[in-house]
Order: sequence, then C-alpha cells, then structure tokens
Amino acid sequence: MLIGLGGFVGSVLRHLVSSGAQLLARSLLFPYGTLTVNLIGSFFIGALVYLSENKGFFTDSSRAFLFVGVLGGFTTFSAFSNETFNLFRIGKVALAFLNITGQVMLCLGSVWLGRICAQWVWR
Repeated sequence: MLIGLGGFVGSVLRHLVSSGAQLLARSLLFPYGTLTVNLIGSFFIGALVYLSENKGFFTDSSRAFLFVGVLGGFTTFSAFSNETFNLFRIGKVALAFLNITGQVMLCLGSVWLGRICAQWVWR
C-alpha cells in the first residue's frame, strides 16, 4: 500500500515538474522536462540512500514509500543511477559501464520495438 501511495505521489510530481520545466524551456525538441526530473530524482536518491546507509535514517516502510514508491514513480532513472554509482563505488567498473551501455541501448531498442509493433498492429 505504501509503495502504491508513493508511486501515486511520485507520478503526480513527475507530471507537474516535467511539464513546468518543459514549459519554462519553451522547447518542443529536447526533453528538458524529463532531464529535469531525472536529475532531481538522481540527486534525491543519492542523498536519501546516503542518509539511510550512513545515518540510520528511515524505517523499512519509509524506504519503501520514498525510494520505491515516490522516486520510482517520479523517475526510474534515479534507481539506475544509484545502482551504477554503487558498481563504480565497489570497483566493478566494467559492470558499471555494461549497465550504462546495456540499459541505454536496450531501452532505446525497446522504444523502437514498441513503435514498430504499434505501427504493425494499428496500420
């Protein structure tokens, strides 16, 4: 229930922040809104995970609400960034670069595949 509520909050915030940033940028070409929420989400997951790991902040329930729910609804890029940072931090440089390359290429491929399938289904 907490994750679902957090996801609702994060998704609404994502829409508001992304739309506002895109409107301020006055650009239809570059996704400034998405860049904005990804940067904000990455910043907050870094800060909150640090506080959780090093200062003992947050219960299991509050971590689920904030990290999985709110930040997951706000952006999944924050989780990707944190996981990649952790790989670098523990010295798994090759795995970190594999994660970066793999996720970006696979997600781009998924966008392409989704477009192709939609075009095929709805000709």
